[in-house]
Amino acid sequence: GKMEDKAVFDLFFRKNPFRGEFAIFAGLGECVKFLNNFRFSCSDIAYLQEILPNVDQGFWEYLSQLDASQVVTMSAIPEGYVVFPKVPLIRLEGPLPVIQLLETTFLNLINYASLVATNAARFRITAGDGVQLLEFGLRRAQGPDGGLSASKYCYIGGFDGTSNVLAGKLFGIPVRGTHAHAFVNSFSSLDDVNPEAVLPQQPKLSFCQLAMSWLTKISPILNILEHETNKGELKAFLAYAYAFPRTCLCLLDTYSVIKSGLPNFLAVALALNEYGYRAIGVRLDSGDLAYLSRKSCPWMKKFTVVASNDINEETLISLKEQKHEINSFGIGTHLVTCQKQPALGCVFKLVEVNGEPRMKLSEDVGKINLPGKKSVFRLYSEDGLAILDLIQLCSEKPPE
Repeated sequence: GKMEDKAVFDLFFRKNPFRGEFAIFAGLGECVKFLNNFRFSCSDIAYLQEILPNVDQGFWEYLSQLDASQVVTMSAIPEGYVVFPKVPLIRLEGPLPVIQLLETTFLNLINYASLVATNAARFRITAGDGVQLLEFGLRRAQGPDGGLSASKYCYIGGFDGTSNVLAGKLFGIPVRGTHAHAFVNSFSSLDDVNPEAVLPQQPKLSFCQLAMSWLTKISPILNILEHETNKGELKAFLAYAYAFPRTCLCLLDTYSVIKSGLPNFLAVALALNEYGYRAIGVRLDSGDLAYLSRKSCPWMKKFTVVASNDINEETLISLKEQKHEINSFGIGTHLVTCQKQPALGCVFKLVEVNGEPRMKLSEDVGKINLPGKKSVFRLYSEDGLAILDLIQLCSEKPPE
């Protein structure tokens, strides 16, 4: 006889993640999509009948007619907002058993999304506005769905692009990336590609021989020995520049950044310049990033320097303190529920039934929820700065 009870549930979190002072609310769009499509299929009910053989037949009829979009009202803070503990992120109103059935999915959709968006926002704050942040974490994410979600919510949290091409297609996120180490390793000598290959714009000189002449000129300036540079790497850069003359960005650390990667890139970039194109820059993926960026700095004033390799907040802070020359970071981790990065911990609590407040008591004071159907107001000062979030009962007069 509880099917018709009118209930109100709050979804909120108790503590800020990462020992910080805020979170970013994300995952609302997925919750709306789930709510609008929530129902039990014939196969769902058939399976439940197998594992619950002694249930009243009326229950199966009830489930077969369930359509949450017709009976549930959802109110929420806009996705992407800064939020704080105890503030209801989502309020659901409707029949008690229907909303109870939504709990696990809603928590799953909000917890991970908000955690990734919050992590991304912290990276953005740490890096500052003048640095690009690129999401490179698909291969380390928690499965394909987690990877796709992470790409989306990193963008919501303040990242500039992703290496996840499917996320670019589905969500309109700018796609960014470089070639792989394997691409460089696949070339072993200058004979791997036609040495007489030329760029289509000015088919007068050999692109390969022009790059070789530049390598001869710049080697003494860089204080390196030309014969120590890896010619397979040079050919890989030439091939990449030939294929992508307008977006050439080379990965330097397959062999040695200073003794091979940097001189080979500069030689290709200078040759490319003579054909009327301009290289974009380089990527550093190992070693002492601050040291390598500073060593590359005199020759990279007008290039983009991308750094990757387990970048975290501490790394960003350290690089800023050392006045590095890196202006773009590839962030490659989304394992945000490990011990070092605890889960957001959203909870889903009943706060009202049939107009009467409900409250969960606990010996752990932090787990006691705020009862009653509530509204939240964000109050601003005259100069437009947010001061506080005010939680009050819906029956109370709104603040003026």
